[in-house]
Amino acid sequence: MPGIIGKKIGMTSVFGADGKNIPCTIIEAGPCVVTQVKTVEKEGYSAVQLGYGERKEKHTSTAMKGHFKKAETSPKRKLMEFRDFDGLNTGDLVTAENVFKEGDWVDVTGTSKGKGFQGVVKRHGFGGVGGQTHGQHNRLRAPGSIGACSTPSRVFKGMRMGGQTGNSRVHVENIEVIKVYPEKNLLVVKGSIPGHNGAFIKIEKWN
Repeated sequence: MPGIIGKKIGMTSVFGADGKNIPCTIIEAGPCVVTQVKTVEKEGYSAVQLGYGERKEKHTSTAMKGHFKKAETSPKRKLMEFRDFDGLNTGDLVTAENVFKEGDWVDVTGTSKGKGFQGVVKRHGFGGVGGQTHGQHNRLRAPGSIGACSTPSRVFKGMRMGGQTGNSRVHVENIEVIKVYPEKNLLVVKGSIPGHNGAFIKIEKWN
């Protein structure tokens, strides 16, 4: 499954052929450098490792400096692996126009926006406890009872409660590529994708 590393730029909208306004996301896709080619004989599986974005030498470990030096490239901020990406050698450059064209369908993987600690109403869509009358006091957004009495004398695992919301790995499938701007390495895809503006994402195209 060939793909590329990208960065979310932001959202916009375009008019389709039928005149409808389509919400879109702009992605800076590459350019990426092949930093390692993995083979079945040596690593046990076939894949290529791509590097994207520039990192300062002083913020790069000695081991990673040697890794990038072997690929004859500067230190990169993000490394990801892609399977079924044949015909590439270490040091090759991969750009958006090499992988995608208008009308392709892609999968996007990223980290969703973190929303901190949230209660059950925002996190799970609870309706709260009761109404504003009948003696209720500051209980509108409370979770209510979470367990039984002496049997089973515990709270079951997986109980929906308050906790950290967002900041998790999200995989979105079947997103259409609306436009490709090869001179700027930009992709315009239909709809929204996970992550904040500036977040690194993984874009994969099904063969």
